[in-house]
Amino acid sequence: MGLRAQVRTRDGWAVQHAVVTVTDMTGTQVLRAAADEDGTVRTDGSLAAGAYTVIVTAVGYAPAASTALVTASGRIEGGQIVLARQGGVELPPPGVWSLDPAHSSVGAVAQHLGISSVHGRFTDFSGRIDIAEDVSRSRVDAVIRAAGIDTGNAMRDKHLRSADFLDVDRYPEISYSSTALVPAGPDRWTVHGELTMHGVSRPVALDLSYLGTGPDPWGGVRAAFHATAELRRDDFAMNYNQVVQAGISAIGTTLRVELDVQAVQGDVPAMQ
Repeated sequence: MGLRAQVRTRDGWAVQHAVVTVTDMTGTQVLRAAADEDGTVRTDGSLAAGAYTVIVTAVGYAPAASTALVTASGRIEGGQIVLARQGGVELPPPGVWSLDPAHSSVGAVAQHLGISSVHGRFTDFSGRIDIAEDVSRSRVDAVIRAAGIDTGNAMRDKHLRSADFLDVDRYPEISYSSTALVPAGPDRWTVHGELTMHGVSRPVALDLSYLGTGPDPWGGVRAAFHATAELRRDDFAMNYNQVVQAGISAIGTTLRVELDVQAVQGDVPAMQ
């Protein structure tokens, strides 16, 4: 066997579309092979004894190169070759990931009376993440039921559901669809997308951190993310702004959105 190797990400996932090229010391290509669905590369035949350069490439990943010394066995045992995402950042392996509402939270924080903060959350939402082979083409889509707002105060929640704010009878859903995904640093991304709320659509960028991937107790695989964004209420035609004294508003005009998300690998039906 001329070459055997496994191509993986830092998290240990197979890079199914990797290509391994072997050249001799003159730069002449002597072997080229693609990884299978398990990220494994195998070739038949044997190589002449000597030194070779092994180059591994894959779309969306930084290429890796190493030197291999072939002895009388005539083969290269490449072992596990780890590829890093282009730009030094990682995401879960390509495919569909379904948001798990039971282990995720969608929260918002607004200033109250200019001296403290009111924390709220939405209790009813669903979403899907599509990780593409070319990570920049990945997508995020989510829907939030506006009536699910919960700030821990029934009177305040009723007001937030009214026409002064979310107007949930006319606009029952808040939706977000991404348009681009751009690396912003190690394990960080900027998600550009469009948020539709209160009947108004505006571009909104999410500052996204990827926290890692691993198995869960139910036999599935999960990925975790944290994201933040800042919104202005008046951008979405929510202009209610009671002034209580000396120009101080009861509720601030800026909202800080905080998302803690677990996504399950696969197209999992939304919970009813």
